[in-house]
Amino acid sequence: MSTDLNAPPALAATSKWIEERTGASAAVKEFGRKIFPAHWSFMLGEVALYSFIVLVLSGTFLTLWFHPAMGETHYEGPWTPLKGVEVSEAYASTLYISFEVRGGLFLRQIHHWAALLFMAALSIHALRIFFTGAYRKPREVNWIVGVGLVAMGMAAGFTGYSLPDDLLSGNGLRIIDGLLKSIPLIGTYLSFFLFGGEFPGTDIVSRLYSVHIMIVPALLIALIGVHLMFVVIHKHTQWPGAGHTEKNVVGEPVLPTFAAKGGGFFFMIFGLLSAMAGLFTINPIWNYGPYDPSPVSAGTQPDWYIGWMDGFLRLLPGWMEFYVFGYPISLNIFPALLAAAVLFGGMVVWPFIEAWISGDRREHHILDRPRNAPTRTALGVAVIIWYCAMWAAASGDLIAVFFHMSLNDMIYVFRTLFFVGPVIGYIVTKRICIGLQRKDREIALHGFESGEIIRLPHGEYQERHKPLDEHERWRLTAFQTPSYVPAQPDARGKVSGAEKARAALSKFFYEDRVEPVTKAELDEAHAAHAVEGHGSTGELEH
Repeated sequence: MSTDLNAPPALAATSKWIEERTGASAAVKEFGRKIFPAHWSFMLGEVALYSFIVLVLSGTFLTLWFHPAMGETHYEGPWTPLKGVEVSEAYASTLYISFEVRGGLFLRQIHHWAALLFMAALSIHALRIFFTGAYRKPREVNWIVGVGLVAMGMAAGFTGYSLPDDLLSGNGLRIIDGLLKSIPLIGTYLSFFLFGGEFPGTDIVSRLYSVHIMIVPALLIALIGVHLMFVVIHKHTQWPGAGHTEKNVVGEPVLPTFAAKGGGFFFMIFGLLSAMAGLFTINPIWNYGPYDPSPVSAGTQPDWYIGWMDGFLRLLPGWMEFYVFGYPISLNIFPALLAAAVLFGGMVVWPFIEAWISGDRREHHILDRPRNAPTRTALGVAVIIWYCAMWAAASGDLIAVFFHMSLNDMIYVFRTLFFVGPVIGYIVTKRICIGLQRKDREIALHGFESGEIIRLPHGEYQERHKPLDEHERWRLTAFQTPSYVPAQPDARGKVSGAEKARAALSKFFYEDRVEPVTKAELDEAHAAHAVEGHGSTGELEH
């Protein structure tokens, strides 16, 4: 933060005072020189960050008006259908924000839409990182931080939409109560401590309010800070291409280019969310009414990032309950928690599992094209199909109504998709990736089809192939893929069970891979093309 000789004396003195006490100039110079890649896929993280900023700003406004209490009162506001109805103070204050605070409904809706966009951008950003292998060494810890961000985003969404104490949020809390109580041995105690007694308790809204505005945002901000810190330390990964190497980063400096673009992009995101909040109603709690344990609204659905757990519950059969020494063990609900543990636990350990299988301990700064890691890509698609089958099952009742089908038939359809869908997705995706790899190999060696037909002197017709430029050739050939490594004996000459398992997984991952094009193959192909081009003097025929 150097002082400018042309700056006003007051500004120069202020800059000097700050610099002497903080040494901020070094940090600004270091951060300002950071190169940010220009590829569009890196924009997904920005969308999540800017959505989070909108969330914080709109949530701050809402905290000034919301009253997190479950005391009973009678509604006397302008919404006529609920006049005189006994409601909680939390529900009444939410209606007050929606109908009586100037701009209140707009801020409520922009807050909800921003939460959905934040989770969507965060999820797609995580998928981009997975399919391109950006989580590999040295970025494993940052990948785990990202998984934590997804989990905290779900926690923020759940605690947020539970606050109005309307019928929809109350039913959602009832499901959470059932999930907690399904945990063997400790479930009833966990439910008691969360709700402060029997469901729904007397102060669950105030408890969730504290979590929603203090604990979860603090964790989100901390995780975002750690995530950005690792991005600065490790630098950004790069897509393969001419000029993109492990040490040569192609992009734009943060100051001033990227900062200016980022500021404009933030206002574009803010404008999009404002338009959505102004044009599309979301979570109309006045239609649901206050929470009452007796009715359940028809056609209501949880937010999409929570719905997959609801769908999993719908797919479970109803006979998985038994007793152990007189204690009931119900697996009708508890497996939903197991599914979440499998999903998030698998995401956390995946970078280390892949490194163990491949034996690759190198640092990686160049991204993989998904087709060049066919097994990883196929497994990712299989998990997406598994997730989407559960997500769609949460709307099985609505699908049955709209398509005039039996609800039981829909359950069987989604159960079939739950097991068969990932297998089909894996097989199809892997064959497509391998086919694309073979096509890339052919194009790299022989060029691309020009559509021009030539006739050679001896009468043979051939299609003329045009060579690739440097950038395209680099993009198709500049990648490395691990090969199958058989089980290796240890120092005592024995092959351990863990090593046999690693070898089996290595065979599964890499046995049918397509070998990358080597420099010798490229040189041989170019020499052959030169000879063919010199001898091809025949007449051009179209």
